Amino acid sequence: MPRILLVEDDADIVANLTDYLKHEGFSVDCAAGQSDAMKLFHKNCYDLALLDVSLSDGNGFSVCSALKSESLVPVVFLTASGDEYSVVTGLDIGADDYISKPFRPRELVSRINSVLRRAGAVKSAVRFGNIAVDTQRALVTKNGRDVYLSALEYRLMLIFAGNPGVLLTRSRLLEEIWDVSGEFVNDNTLTVYIKRLREKLEDDPQNPKYILTVRGLGYKLEGVQ
Repeated sequence: MPRILLVEDDADIVANLTDYLKHEGFSVDCAAGQSDAMKLFHKNCYDLALLDVSLSDGNGFSVCSALKSESLVPVVFLTASGDEYSVVTGLDIGADDYISKPFRPRELVSRINSVLRRAGAVKSAVRFGNIAVDTQRALVTKNGRDVYLSALEYRLMLIFAGNPGVLLTRSRLLEEIWDVSGEFVNDNTLTVYIKRLREKLEDDPQNPKYILTVRGLGYKLEGVQ
């Protein structure tokens, strides 16, 4: 049963949404503000956080930033209809999706399930050769030593880790990282980031064993145990 952290200070919305989500097979914990949300988050494990922007204590942006700094938990924002600023800000700080109020409960559940499917594509621990990826702690190690990856490099790593042995076209990779990157990403930029990722992970970046090029098509991750 997926467990959701609902952070919303409107009691009526909390009551109605909690009942509906539980009816749809979710477990729901509720918090009205930032401090209560973080207390629950540090106490329990959640599959997804559902955040309102305006809260009685703090705001949804701060909660999202705090959650993303400590974990890979997916975040879906609830935003006021037509509030483009909130949508852009939420995506810029790492939100996985958003839905505008008023929303239809079925649409919200559909969006939640979509985000959960994407998040579930990556196992909690992936190993290939001397590389280990711990998605729970957002940590990558090589020979037991931490490897520093930028946010976009780490996103690329997660995409590869979630699709071991699968050919990933350049267009698919660009599509996957476009919404979560805070910078412009084009075909040339992707090439640069693949090169950087190899330099940090491969013993011989010029002759990679793990992130392989499929000439004219894309890339694939080999050697996953």
